[in-house]
Amino acid sequence: MADEITLTIDGREITAKPGQTVLQAAMDAGIYIPYLCYYPKMKPYGACRTCVVETEANGRKMTVASCTAPAANEMIVRSDTEQVVDLRRGIIDLLMSEHPHGCLTCHRIELCGPQDICQRHVAVTDRCTICPKNERCELKDTVRMLELDLRTPLNYHRRDLPIHTDDPFYDRDYNLCIVCARCVRVCDEVRFDTALTLTNRSGVALVGTSHGTSLLESGCEFCGACIDVCPTGALVERDYKWEKAAKSVSTICTNCPVGCQMVAEVNRFDKVIRFRGDLAGEANNGQACFKGKFGYDYPNSKKRLKHPYVREGGVLRRATWDEALDKIATSLKKYSPGQVGVVASPRGSNEDNYVAQKFARVALGTNNVDSAHNFIPEVFDRLRDRLGYGAGTNPAWQLEKAGCVLAIAGNPTEEQTVLTVPVKKAARAGAKVIVIDARETELTRYASDWLRVRPGTESFLLAGMARVILDEALEDQEFIADRTSEADALKQSLWNFDLSKVSSVCGIDETQIRRAARTVAMSVPSAILFGVDTVEASERGDLVDAVINLAVLTGGIGKESAGVFPLYSGANTQGAMDTGCAPGLLPGHRQISVAADRAHFEGLWTSSLPDSAGVGAPSMFEAMRSGDIKAAVLMADGVNPEAHQLGDVRAALGTLEFLAVSAVFDSELTASADVVLPAATYMEQTSTVTNLERRVQLVRQAWAPKNDERAGWEFFSSLASRMGVGGFDFAESTDVFEEIRQAVPEYAGLSHDRLRHGGIQWPCPAEDHDGTAVLFAEGSGGKKLALKAAPFPSEAQNGTKAPLVLAPGRVLHQPERDPEVVRRGDMNYIERDEIIRIHPDDATDLGINEGDRVDVSDWDGGTLVNGVARLDSPQRGMVGVTTLFGTIASAMYDSDDPDPSPRIPGLSLKRIRLMKVPARQEAEVAAD
Repeated sequence: MADEITLTIDGREITAKPGQTVLQAAMDAGIYIPYLCYYPKMKPYGACRTCVVETEANGRKMTVASCTAPAANEMIVRSDTEQVVDLRRGIIDLLMSEHPHGCLTCHRIELCGPQDICQRHVAVTDRCTICPKNERCELKDTVRMLELDLRTPLNYHRRDLPIHTDDPFYDRDYNLCIVCARCVRVCDEVRFDTALTLTNRSGVALVGTSHGTSLLESGCEFCGACIDVCPTGALVERDYKWEKAAKSVSTICTNCPVGCQMVAEVNRFDKVIRFRGDLAGEANNGQACFKGKFGYDYPNSKKRLKHPYVREGGVLRRATWDEALDKIATSLKKYSPGQVGVVASPRGSNEDNYVAQKFARVALGTNNVDSAHNFIPEVFDRLRDRLGYGAGTNPAWQLEKAGCVLAIAGNPTEEQTVLTVPVKKAARAGAKVIVIDARETELTRYASDWLRVRPGTESFLLAGMARVILDEALEDQEFIADRTSEADALKQSLWNFDLSKVSSVCGIDETQIRRAARTVAMSVPSAILFGVDTVEASERGDLVDAVINLAVLTGGIGKESAGVFPLYSGANTQGAMDTGCAPGLLPGHRQISVAADRAHFEGLWTSSLPDSAGVGAPSMFEAMRSGDIKAAVLMADGVNPEAHQLGDVRAALGTLEFLAVSAVFDSELTASADVVLPAATYMEQTSTVTNLERRVQLVRQAWAPKNDERAGWEFFSSLASRMGVGGFDFAESTDVFEEIRQAVPEYAGLSHDRLRHGGIQWPCPAEDHDGTAVLFAEGSGGKKLALKAAPFPSEAQNGTKAPLVLAPGRVLHQPERDPEVVRRGDMNYIERDEIIRIHPDDATDLGINEGDRVDVSDWDGGTLVNGVARLDSPQRGMVGVTTLFGTIASAMYDSDDPDPSPRIPGLSLKRIRLMKVPARQEAEVAAD
């Protein structure tokens, strides 16, 4: 390429990209230059000077830090001269005066074990062999490379700092810290949390918490980024702290729909002992969240189901797979197609979901099939109808260059955490963030405008913003003229949305609505993240229409760093939809009612398809409770039985006449099962998943199942064969994927082999196609986008007195309020009086005054939260309370559940009762 830079390092000519440093160019070329403070994808820092090199450019010779020195054309670099090596050794000598180094220079370190007596009389606390980072220590690697002498001229002075083991998940031993500041910088530069900072003690620089003494009060999101970048043993995961990895496997986290690519470290006993973000992962750029970083351990649990069980005489007895399959096959044949249902796992792979829906339609003749976490089918259906695809339009990391990000009714900083990392980066760079949500979430801290809309009126507010954009001629007229249809219908409908009416219905000031509309229209490119956490099912389609209308009006479809991003739940909900694991939907987003598609699949599957529309997951559990569905097969891995969207799951399953459950653990989901089957986890299979940006990725097997566990596709294939149904003779997951390629046009160019080199975004119609990063990009031949008339809300949404609803919020840190950190046992916990925000009119009705202690309970009488009343809620009927994320981190760490990630509570709206705590009871609480 013409803009490439050519330079020479140690006599070897290499090329560098514009903007690269000498160190980055050397790393890309496979040339090793030692470094300690630099880390890929972080800004050069130049603190440790370990990477010094000699350079010659334009006749000038210099000794520089290669991590900060920009590569220049015709530059000559020498990294191995005697002067450079001596300088590095001197730097490391200085560094080791503040780090235990008794073993770092020992010639027999490879032969030494933790129990050996040190012949050099090194204190046991200084030994590499008992350091948790042994053989993973970058300082040790650097010392070996430099071949330091057995003795260094400087003595090590131990800091005698306390080792912090009192916060969740990981330990902090700053006696081993070399003050490279990687942890501080990744927290600030990459995660934008600033939970860690450089401090000073007696003139010595140290790392510490930026607020208080505990990570719980410092704003830490426990993403583990600081651990992954630490070059020594200063920051290490507490679980499996002393374990060494025998191999590393690149795989995909299945705890949320972002689909982060992770590196699983596996020991010699086939146990995954660490999970770290893969820097090569395009979906996450090496980042992770607390669920991914610390919620990986469940495949190791001794509580796992290992064998099938069949219920006889009310008691489950251990059985063989043949016995279990016979029981299921015989039982399911007793029911008509409308009386049976199949519920797939939110963690289920594309292969699992495809075979599950094929089994339902071909073997059972029913369309009652869905993914358990398909909580928002209305969103998927409307996206498919409006755009042709039920999916997001752009890659997530393009958000870092957005001019404006509009976030609606979602909590992505917790539910799709890594998705918001580029959003926060954009905000740091000056982009505008607008949040439309009744709840206070972490993203509101980055918002230039937070519109605390009345729940249920979000689509009305968006229509009002669209009216402002048209009134002020801020729309992208060229885009609308060239790329859209039916614009006049939208313009006509928006005349109904008088801004004063919008303000009254939504409870948002007109000035704020105008400002938000102008920001979205003028701060291009604009992207929209939207969930439906605060939106009723009947209103979700209207919200999607309003989102698409706004995106199209501002020209935000088909462009980089723009687009729409639906905030799904469930790790592979997108893949489930793609492979047809939804009622009334065939693979490839094809509706069953279309005759041509029916003929295609009836030919592919050699079986006629059912005519009924079927019911989705939430409705299916309701149909179980009502007795309409009498038998079901449930894939339980990752299903949260407490998810409010599903209703009373245990009651639903308990009413069934027959239930078969494939699960990783025994739980309330298996309590009433007639057959229980052991499920394979992500570590025991090779399969694919699709994330929320349409990226199809490969999950790699780390070890074969150790007992009788089977993947979902294996179970359904075996069951279909046992029922005498053909077309399920899949020997490997690759066989299933080959059929997916035939059934799903968007996947036609994909294969397991191609995905071994990284994820690919569909549509990928051919094997020589690179995938599609941005849907509807100009010149891609996409269809014209239809603008749709905005629906006018019912007069019921008029902002008058409404039932009390709790809008719970959660943030990492509230600098205006200092929580109390208390010690219980060996761990820190947050304790504080929560502030219950109530509208003044509601407070008057309830006889509550500012500062009164109040109790918030659900309609069943269970206490949700209690605290001190503050009469400043912006909406009548809305009660707000914002807790700290540290409470969730502590609860996950303390959980006895072997797989706690799926059960982490979200921020769902709840109808509540609110009452003032009597004075006597208040005094008792204060005394406690």
